[in-house]
Amino acid sequence: MEYLVKKLYKLIDTEKYAGYILILPNLIFFSIFFVYPFLSVWVYSLTDWDLFSSPRFVGLSNYIRLVLEDELFRKVLLNTLYYSFVAVPTALFVAFWLALLLNRAMPGTIFFRTIYFLPYVTLMSAAAIVFSWLYHPDYGLINYLLEKIGIHGVNWLNDERWAMPAVIILENWHALGYPTLVYLAAFQGIPGELYEAARIDGANWWYQMRYITLPLSTSAIFFTLTTSLIGAMQTFDSFFILTKGGPAYATTPISYYLYQNGFEWFKMGYASTIACILFVFIGLITLIQWKLGKTWVYEG
Repeated sequence: MEYLVKKLYKLIDTEKYAGYILILPNLIFFSIFFVYPFLSVWVYSLTDWDLFSSPRFVGLSNYIRLVLEDELFRKVLLNTLYYSFVAVPTALFVAFWLALLLNRAMPGTIFFRTIYFLPYVTLMSAAAIVFSWLYHPDYGLINYLLEKIGIHGVNWLNDERWAMPAVIILENWHALGYPTLVYLAAFQGIPGELYEAARIDGANWWYQMRYITLPLSTSAIFFTLTTSLIGAMQTFDSFFILTKGGPAYATTPISYYLYQNGFEWFKMGYASTIACILFVFIGLITLIQWKLGKTWVYEG
């Protein structure tokens, strides 16, 4: 035992192995909770498994069924695309202009920056419960205010036309603070001499924003767009709490469909296949963004 302790101390003292030994606990944690589950999902996607009996190997039949035969999967895929490519651009657009306002020197700036960031650190479960009350068709505050201005309220969470917009409103309210903070940091990193030179040359506010602020903020826009799309395609909790995927699967994204197959219908092999397809889909979208980003992101 003493010999092993001395050998261990000797390894730690050497520069070659000290780093590996220090990161070993994190590597073990990463392997157990990330690498092993990731590889297991790909294995289980090739099986028929109900969580109770032993997995039965079925090859690529799950993938063939999912892509060619599962019409519900096509619907939830369209739901995911609709949600992602509506919620994310609208949130980032609002966040950009909100950051421009918060970047101005005015009384209470720090207070307003804090207020707009608070929803981001609020638990989504708590926020979704509050919004479910606000969306109540008979007693909700939103319909009450609409009635006051002469607009008949709608059944937000039980109408196929309004259920997805209702979830998007919640998600945008909850996530708005993060891109706003990123854009604000990007704006404050732009040298003031550029604006001063532009003003001397006669450039108004719009030209300053168009030719200075926007180009020098493209890296922040690219970062928030990429990370927000990845997060949107994995959104689960707001749909689970607000709508349970309804009505008529109108608000069922891929993540919730995966949950239903795995933990409600006990089709874990099929759920694993959905997870793998979602992984590949997100990877392709991200790769496309990286390729297109080279054409419009300023790297100077």
